[in-house]
Amino acid sequence: MLRLSVKDLKKGMIVAQSIYNNHGGSYLVRGSAITPEYIRQLQKIGIPTVNVTSADPNFQLLPPEDVVQETTRIDAIQHVFEAFQSIEQEGRLDAEAMERVSDNILIDLIQRKENLIQLTDIRLHDTYTFAHSVNVAILSAMLGLHCHYTKKDLTLLTLGALLHDLGKIGIPAEILTKNTRLTDEEFATIKQHPELGAKRIHEMDHILPSTSLLAAIAREHHEHIDGRGYPRGLDGEKIHRFAKIVAIADVYDALTSERPYKRAYTPNVAYNIMKNVNIGQFDETLLDIFFNNVAIYPVGTILKTTWGYAIVKQCEFGKTESPTIILFADLDGKVLKEPITIHLADDPRGTKAIQMVIADNELRHFIHSLSVDPSIYLQEA
Repeated sequence: MLRLSVKDLKKGMIVAQSIYNNHGGSYLVRGSAITPEYIRQLQKIGIPTVNVTSADPNFQLLPPEDVVQETTRIDAIQHVFEAFQSIEQEGRLDAEAMERVSDNILIDLIQRKENLIQLTDIRLHDTYTFAHSVNVAILSAMLGLHCHYTKKDLTLLTLGALLHDLGKIGIPAEILTKNTRLTDEEFATIKQHPELGAKRIHEMDHILPSTSLLAAIAREHHEHIDGRGYPRGLDGEKIHRFAKIVAIADVYDALTSERPYKRAYTPNVAYNIMKNVNIGQFDETLLDIFFNNVAIYPVGTILKTTWGYAIVKQCEFGKTESPTIILFADLDGKVLKEPITIHLADDPRGTKAIQMVIADNELRHFIHSLSVDPSIYLQEA
């Protein structure tokens, strides 16, 4: 995978991420070939960068299949947008429609259970909340499935995740979309959204199922296991188990998404932050299950290893730290006569063999100096 500035895109390159607006409409669907018109439209709507499967438009490599269908994701984003709008303007919610969205997400996840979570989608900054809520729901449902929850619990977990940021309706848009550091006063305002969301959910007790549970998810998804979260400073078992799940999904999606004030982190960086930096924030057992099912090194990632340079060929459940790689160049960047496939999960060095991920500007310079796009090795594979 290669992140390119829109101005560097070329006709024929394959997009690795979908781009959505607030209504769930796709500006660009993953797996699509870039056209001059797409480039013009991306520049028009202000998308700065896009991930593609290859720098060479002649290599028509498709991205890994998503965990849910494109139609399911689009329908979900549209319904979340309409739900937030309806609640804000009329105080009403089509609860049955939201439950159907939850069920459709679960059906797709079950039918596509062989797929790992790979790259997140791209959202416009001013409509981030809606697509973010859908991604958090998908990630939460995935984790709930692997916790072997009942169908009823999975539906409530997914629905709660879709509504977890409902309180942001009450936060001024200029704060939510601010592209510079928040002041202490602005952050204090942001920190009100869990309680505001729980309050709105309780107000819909006559139409929503299990409002106390759904409200707990909204109120507690920013609480930390060590008690240093907000709004109430709950810790350990005082935090609802569903809120612990949504907390993991919420932070992962935020880290791997581009925002007005930051670039999107690669999955391996998000993993390191959540696992090794934010110690005490998450339930460790749930976090391990989560990252057993999320590609820490997505297919197409370029790695520097102890043997040389390699491209990720395959990721497996439970072995996401140790993908199968294709070694194509030595440590000096000299292309090997024959590429070598290495299963890191079976190698004594395992994860220790990975030294770093080559990405963005560094990857573009590397490809230029190599005079070959490493994605060709995936095509041959």
